[in-house]
Amino acid sequence: MTVRAWLRERTPRPPERLSERIDAALGDRGDADRIHAEVACLDAADLLLREILIRESTGRDSALDLLTVDALVTYAFEAASERPDSLEAHAERAIVQLSAAVSE
Repeated sequence: MTVRAWLRERTPRPPERLSERIDAALGDRGDADRIHAEVACLDAADLLLREILIRESTGRDSALDLLTVDALVTYAFEAASERPDSLEAHAERAIVQLSAAVSE
């Protein structure tokens, strides 16, 4: 099963526009094996967050992208929670990765 297929199985389903934006943000990462969902989602969220931060305007036109970042991070943790023994390491990685995007 791919990351994309795994996301389609999540409930509740996100609104269609958000679902499409999540898929676009994932890009080729969505074709990876589902076992890589936590990394794929976190990496996609990180990249999109960095794109948002370099924009000159982060007003309402960024709302969908901000929701997408939030959804991708949530999905990353949902995937990581399926392996509780690695959840703490995943959380630490997420903190380091996402805070680096903000501090650069």
